[in-house]
Amino acid sequence: MSTWKTLMLQDSSSPLMEQLSYFHDHTLMVLVIITMLVSQLMISLFFNKFSHRYLLEGQMIEIIWTILPTLTLIFIAIPSLRLIYILDEVNNPMITIKTIGHQWYWSYEYSDFKNIEFDSFMLPMNELNNYNFRLLDVDNRLIIPFESNIRMLITAADVIHSWTIPSLGVKIDATPGRLNQISFSSNRTGLFFGQCSEICGANHSFMPIVMESISPNYFINWISKMTEI
Repeated sequence: MSTWKTLMLQDSSSPLMEQLSYFHDHTLMVLVIITMLVSQLMISLFFNKFSHRYLLEGQMIEIIWTILPTLTLIFIAIPSLRLIYILDEVNNPMITIKTIGHQWYWSYEYSDFKNIEFDSFMLPMNELNNYNFRLLDVDNRLIIPFESNIRMLITAADVIHSWTIPSLGVKIDATPGRLNQISFSSNRTGLFFGQCSEICGANHSFMPIVMESISPNYFINWISKMTEI
């Protein structure tokens, strides 16, 4: 069972990831049907002894095997295009956060509030507690309120990085000299882990991302304490 789980997508924690999971299952079902159909036809051709000595053409079957793949591609392309537009949409964000990728750590700036910015480094081995995850936990987590639309502005200070949290369905490049943006929301509280997904140098695998989704009331208290510092 654990082997199968490693081959599956992470449990969705946002509406975007739910849509991605539905599209994954839809496409996989189409591929399974095609594989079974083609396999059955190939097996029947290998093992039957029927032949047609005077067969020169088959316009009807050629029309069918041209139309069927076209319809199949349409059934995949339409939900795919719809999903691309959904992922690219930014509607009425409640909070804007700027993320800057460095070699090899992340910086966060809460643009809607004054003087709230911090760096997020991976916790070294000698500072880990029993509840921390090795190579995944950080000293300063990104804090957001759940069920709130978040706009993320992403750039880099040196080389190309990629800000990725799989359970939220979020993956976007951090490019020097360019601001990319993405919108997401978390539909439950909890900790969500990610890593830089662009090979950015020697310590590429040592710049994890930890996002903590909390209640809006706790988020307001956290913002108040951060502004006092």
